Formats: sequence, structure tokens, C-alpha cells
Amino acid sequence: MSDVDAIKKLVSNYGNLKKEIGKVIIGQEDAIDHVLISILCGGHSLLIGVPGLAKTLLVNSVSEALGLNFKRIQFTPDLMPSDIVGSEILDENRKFKFLKGPIFSNIILADEINRTPPKTQAALLEAMQERTVTVAGHSYDLDKPFFVLATQNPIEQEGTYPLPEAQLDRFMFSIFLDYPSFNEEVEVVKSTTTNKKQQINAILSASEIIAFQQLIRRIPVADNVIEYAVGLVGKTRPNSDAATEMVKKYIDWGAGPRASQNLILGAKAHAAIQGKFSPDIEDVQAVAYGILRHRIVKNYKADAEGITEETLIQSLF
Repeated sequence: MSDVDAIKKLVSNYGNLKKEIGKVIIGQEDAIDHVLISILCGGHSLLIGVPGLAKTLLVNSVSEALGLNFKRIQFTPDLMPSDIVGSEILDENRKFKFLKGPIFSNIILADEINRTPPKTQAALLEAMQERTVTVAGHSYDLDKPFFVLATQNPIEQEGTYPLPEAQLDRFMFSIFLDYPSFNEEVEVVKSTTTNKKQQINAILSASEIIAFQQLIRRIPVADNVIEYAVGLVGKTRPNSDAATEMVKKYIDWGAGPRASQNLILGAKAHAAIQGKFSPDIEDVQAVAYGILRHRIVKNYKADAEGITEETLIQSLF
């Protein structure tokens, strides 16, 4: 199959995916798009939203529609690294045997990831970056494809362990889920207070997802689009010559090179799902909020004046 045909097939499958997920998730269009784009790029996503916005249900629905294995890990203060990756035990023949943890799955929902100490959060780092885990000196490859979709509650910060910048940078997207509109909430209540259960059909298989990920990598990008993405990231760094006045005033730290890589990958996927054969500057801007939001560190002035990450990113365009 040629790449042109593969992109047409991707557009068709993407429409079907959205239809299947839409049976259960009402609204949240941007969040669904960003989760699916990160999966097409082989990236991980951080979902931020208050309780009751269907973050867990969204991840579960996506995994069902993609035909992938799904495991949920509830992060708590007493969770240990071995509870995630697995541990070695002595079997009946007095030989060490490795018992795999829940990380050995295609989609991992790291629920309330900021409720667990840094030692356990770090257990996810190697898995997210290297797609392997090391236990007692032995390395084990994780299933392919592999994605971590983590959730965070922005309200309660008491007794939580904020993710360090190095770990936040491992997430391709930071996705903010907002309250539904009045009509959407009416639909949610109608569909969830009866005994009728919607069945989500699997649209893709693991091998098809891997093929689409390789297709996204092959999509050509014009030099001016790459330069625009790198320039956009450069503008977020307060010490850079390209930094705007707003950035110098309100940002302590800007985004690193991984942001530039993710902007181009995300723009490729955003273009492909719309049937375009190469991304343009609009595609970069469409994914910029989710990719840059968690990579810029605001200072106290920004907090005092109520300046949001979205306002700062908007000022870069």
C-alpha cells in the first residue's frame, strides 16, 4: 500500500474511532483528538481535570476502540516500584521467577500520578522512555505499542508529590479537560442513568497502530515548518534573543528540544488525520498548546497577575 492510500485509510479509521469513542464519551472533542494524536506519534499524555469528567472512562474507551490491552494503576502514597514493574519470587523449585507487574500492557492508566512518592513515579520513567523495565539486573521489553496516559486532579494539592520537570517532559501532551456544556451534560445524564450499555467495537489492531506510527514518521515536512516549530520553542526561553517581552516578564524556564520534536511529530499526525500529505504552520499551532503547556515554568508575577500558560503560548504566534 502506498503512503497516499495509507493516509486515506488512516482518515477513514480515525473517523470510525471517533464515532466509537463518541458512543460513551460526550463532548471533550479536543481531549480525544490529542490522546489519539499522541498514540499515533507513540507519545504519552497527561490528563488534567477535576473529578467526574470521565478521564478514566476516556482512557478505557480509547483502549477498547483501539483493540489494545488496558491496565489501570491507582497511584497511592504507599505504592512501591515493584507494584508497577513486578518482582522476582522464589518458586517451588527454589528458582527465581519474575512476576510481571501491570506495566506489561499496551495502555497504562496511571491514575492520580501525583499521589505517589518520587521513587515510584521514577519507576515509570524508564518504561516511558526506553520501553523496557529492569528488575534485579535483567531487562524486560514491554509490549508494543506502549502508552502511558496519566491523570492528575488540579484541585487537591495536599499530600501530593508534583511531577518533576524531567518527568513532565516525558509526556508529549498535557491535556486539560473542562466541564461539559449544558447540552452535553444533559446528554451525559440521559445516557448514564439507564440500564442500556453502549458496546465499543475495536477499529484497529496493535499491528495496524504500529504501521500508522511508522507512516506518521515518513510524512515529509517543509524546512520552513520545522524552522517555525523550532523558533516557536526558542521564543519560550526567557534568555533567548527571540524571547518576547511577555516571556521575559512571566516565564522562568522555557521548553527544551523535546518540545520541538513533539511539535513536528504532532503536526504530522494532525495533518494526516485531516487527509493532508504534509503539515503546515497551522498544524503546528493546533498542537502547540498541549505540547508547550507543561514545559514552560511561570514565575510568581504570572501567578499574581493571573496569566495562564494559554495566554503566554497565544502570545508566541
